This record gives sequence, C-alpha cells and structure tokens, in this order.
Amino acid sequence: MKITKAVIPAAGFGTRFLPQTKAMPKEMLPIVDKPVIQYVVEELVDAGITDIILVTGYHKRTIEDHFDNPSKELIENLKLGGEKKKHYLEQVQKIADMANFIYVRQKGPYGNGTPLLNVRHIVGNEPFIYTWSDDFIAASPSRFKQLIEAFNKYQSTCLASVRVTEDEDYDRYGFTGGTEVEEGVMDVTEIIEKPGKEKAPSNLANVSGFIFTPDIFNYLEKAMSSLKEGEELYYNDALRQMLSDSKKMYAIEIKNGKYYDTGNKMQYLKTVVEFALRHPELNGDFREYLKSLEV
Repeated sequence: MKITKAVIPAAGFGTRFLPQTKAMPKEMLPIVDKPVIQYVVEELVDAGITDIILVTGYHKRTIEDHFDNPSKELIENLKLGGEKKKHYLEQVQKIADMANFIYVRQKGPYGNGTPLLNVRHIVGNEPFIYTWSDDFIAASPSRFKQLIEAFNKYQSTCLASVRVTEDEDYDRYGFTGGTEVEEGVMDVTEIIEKPGKEKAPSNLANVSGFIFTPDIFNYLEKAMSSLKEGEELYYNDALRQMLSDSKKMYAIEIKNGKYYDTGNKMQYLKTVVEFALRHPELNGDFREYLKSLEV
C-alpha cells in the first residue's frame, strides 16, 4: 500500500525557548528565512506524501496560518513590488498548495503516543509516517524516501536511525538492539530509551521519523488502558508490546545524511549558522562576517 499520510505532533509549549515561544510556536522558529516545520513538510511532499496531519494545541494558530493561502493584503503588497518581489509571491502561494493540511487538537495524557491516538480516525488502516516538527535529517536521498524504500521491502514498522558518536547522545535518544540483516538495517528485538552508553544495545539511535503500521493503534490503546493517574503515554510503550508479540520492526540507518536537532538552543544556533553558510543569498557575506569576529 502506498504511503500518502504523515502525522506531525506540534502541541508542545517549547519551554526551552521561552520567552521567544510564549506567543510563537517553536515549530515556527526560523532557519534563516524558513520555519523549521516547513523543511519537514517540504521533505514529506517530495517523498510523495499528500495528506499532512498536524496535531496542535490552542496556541498553534500561527502554524495553520503559515500553511494557509496568503492574505489578500500580502498578495497586493508583493504585486506592487513588481519583478523585485515576484519570487516572494510565488513562494508564499506555493506553500498552501504543497499538500492537504489537516489539523487536530491534542486531547489526552501527555506523551508522544497521544497524538497518534488523536488521529486514528483519519489515518485509518494505512501505514503512515510519524515525524517531529523540530528536527530533521538532511540526506540524499531524503530520510523519508529511504524509509519508504525500506518499508516497501520489509512491509513492517521502520525506524529512522543514525549512528551516534558522542557519549552524551546515549542519554538523549532511544536505541535499538537486534540483528543486522543487511548493511544499515537492523531486525529489532529491543528498544531502550536513554540507556546511557554502558547499557545501550547498539550505537543506532532512533531519531527524526518513523513509518508505523496501523496495528500500532491497538497497542497504544492497550498501553493507554494500563496508565496510572499522571503517567504519560509513549509510542515506545506500544512498540515494545509489538516486539513482545513477535511483530517485525526494522531500524533503518539513514545514509548520506546529517541529523539536525533544533529542539535545544545550542543545536538550533548551529543549524542556523550552517544553513546560512549554504544560503545562496548570504553564504559569501555571512562567511566573511564570521571570519571577522574577534571571539
């Protein structure tokens, strides 16, 4: 079955970027001149996704506005700019036409499993992509194309993964253990969240995107029913149950790529600098500016 749907959870408060995120969603933080969530959406569309479901909260209207048609006032302003602003007009008009955007308000306990249950009625009985709005892997082919290719081959849940090199990374991500069935593909037998380097089953961290089969919803419902008051619902709870039922699952190392995590201040700033150095309008002047700094 062709994968055409993607789910992006975007209901968090972005507390690590306060006070900037008091009124502006963290997903809209700019990487030079484009919000981080647009990089994610563009990559999904390029991989053949037509329906993008965003699970948001009451404070995320800016995201909806960004992917909506531009206002009449903005269009008229850009038209008045003539040829000088024509490319801006084309850019903002293109955004709304990239995909079918569907918005769902998040309801339920905290945790990254809740957005999945919120969209079950929309996803239906189809495999789908689940990905974050504040990180991505710049790769060629793209991470989603690589994930889809792997899913087409294995017809099972596929987890985007990267090899970690820093000790602190073992305390930041979930890691898989299992058997390597081909280069960069692991038949998963265990998933451990933030294990620390000594207890990690491998150096393959699961980050930035997944393809889930629809049976994950039943396992999430099961995990939900066993939650105690105040506990959070995580998709890893469902994945571990799936493994215990001998469901096949594969960790896919994303090749020819670099992982960018814009969810914390330091990594966000590094991402902005790297992308500015590659920006066609800025790279030369910005590079010279950085060289001129006395730090």
